[in-house]
Amino acid sequence: VQLVESGGGLVQPGGSLRLSCAASGFTFSTNAMAWARQVPGKELEWVSGIYGDGRTYYADFVKGRCTISRDNAKNTVYLQMNSLKFEDAAVYYCAAGHSSASWLPPASWGQRTQVTVSS
Repeated sequence: VQLVESGGGLVQPGGSLRLSCAASGFTFSTNAMAWARQVPGKELEWVSGIYGDGRTYYADFVKGRCTISRDNAKNTVYLQMNSLKFEDAAVYYCAAGHSSASWLPPASWGQRTQVTVSS
């Protein structure tokens, strides 16, 4: 199983980024996928997830600002982040679940991608 994230970077407050996570080594289309983030010294927090049937989950702190989607033909899950705030700066991880019904506990993690929000 391999998850490769991309799309992180430096953005100004109010800006946008799209994170991508390319998956391989498992049946992507039937697995729940999710994004989590972590700031040094703080606990990991789940940002968003998408179930195998396409239903989505968003943490309250990103509702209305982020959209998760998946392209099963490309084995890729995306996180579109808009109206970014300073507090969105973190290391972001992609995670794959063991089934379509949940990403907890994760079966696999991506290598991370850094999101920096700075003016």
